[in-house]
Amino acid sequence: MSRVLLTGAAGFIGSHLAERLVGKGHDVVGVDCFTDYYARGMKEANVAGLAGSRSFRLVETDLATAQLGPLLDGVQAVVHLAAQAGVRASWGTTFATYLQCNVLATQRLLEAAVGTGITKFVHASSSSVYGDTRDLPMRESGATAPVSPYGVTKLAAEHLAMLYHRGFGVPTVALRYFTVYGPRQRPDMAFHRFIRAGLEHRPAVVYGDGQQTRDFTFVADVVDATEAALLAAPPGEVINVAGGSRVTLNDALVSIERSLGRPVAREYRDPASGDVRDTLADNRKAVGLLGFHPRVTLDEGLELECAWMRDALRS
Repeated sequence: MSRVLLTGAAGFIGSHLAERLVGKGHDVVGVDCFTDYYARGMKEANVAGLAGSRSFRLVETDLATAQLGPLLDGVQAVVHLAAQAGVRASWGTTFATYLQCNVLATQRLLEAAVGTGITKFVHASSSSVYGDTRDLPMRESGATAPVSPYGVTKLAAEHLAMLYHRGFGVPTVALRYFTVYGPRQRPDMAFHRFIRAGLEHRPAVVYGDGQQTRDFTFVADVVDATEAALLAAPPGEVINVAGGSRVTLNDALVSIERSLGRPVAREYRDPASGDVRDTLADNRKAVGLLGFHPRVTLDEGLELECAWMRDALRS
């Protein structure tokens, strides 16, 4: 048994990972600052199932301002998922929040980890660091050129993680997640919006023509890869994590219609600033270093997300 510090623990991916780690016998110190990006009640519901566990403790604090030494006391590993999410929301005056949550908080946590003897520091990066490249599939060795302020902050945080490995020996690993979906998905994300619109008999708003593609990754597969990184990934590595389910948004909507058993009307709008046209990951590094093989198909994952959404709307 080990103690893991998990930041962003009440979020979409974090809550699933917390459940996995607790289920595997680890003690988890979960940290979340409950920003107002979406409703606090959704995050509280995410971790409600862990409330009675002796192996899970949730600390509400802001990594950009808190004293971090006590959080790392007795911790063997860190998984840093906490970040201000959202490509479209990262423009304008809100950029200061992205700097604080994604860059400053990461630097402070890395600094606090120096000399602690932790065995692994897994940092959640993003496919957004690649930008709107036509060089597909996206390889870890390829160019990074973000096209949104959010992507800029995620790339900066990833660079910091690698700098602290090279400069101070912090055993960092960066995982570039590709478009994660599934139960508990954030309300601003496309599948959440599409499914809810279908259930409420409203048109699904699609930015662009719907022919843009994404390499969709089910949340349980992301949890598999992140757990494997804690155990096996060599420090200093940057690794793509993707589900191998690359489809257009229009095709994904057809799959959602099958899961819901009803048609979903579309309302097409202009593309949003910062959205890329296509993503497709080269997963070979994750296979070789993590033994990672995505297990959940897009149709299977959407069935599960639709079932979760039905239950969430009833409650």
